[in-house]
Amino acid sequence: MKYSPWSHEAALVLLATLREEKGPVLMALQLMQKEFGYVHKECVELIANSFNKSRADVHGVLTFYHDLRTAPPGEHQISICVAEACQAVGARGLEKEVKAKFGNETTDAFCFGNCALGPAVMVDGKLIGRATLAKIEKARL
Repeated sequence: MKYSPWSHEAALVLLATLREEKGPVLMALQLMQKEFGYVHKECVELIANSFNKSRADVHGVLTFYHDLRTAPPGEHQISICVAEACQAVGARGLEKEVKAKFGNETTDAFCFGNCALGPAVMVDGKLIGRATLAKIEKARL
């Protein structure tokens, strides 16, 4: 997926599109990520100022939602289910392996609804059951 390069001016233009929305903080954060691939550190203050919120309020929303990133994404997006059923079949160990190998491509997720085939992993939107490091590497190709 192609993202626009971060710019302060482009972020302000995007925020202006949400002026009439109710509860725009989450929408603003999602919009920033959609446009730039992540939520740049300056976005917290821009969003707070744009919608008369505190930086703490915006930061709280940003850190609450695991799908929001504060660093540019890797070439691929790898999400690992860390719900109880997947943890019971080794998701945390797999998560450590994948994060060590692929770093910023990796995030944890709560549940993909694929509990019978855990550990479940999503690679670039494709669901993988009974995931292993080898299956994840293959899916990245």
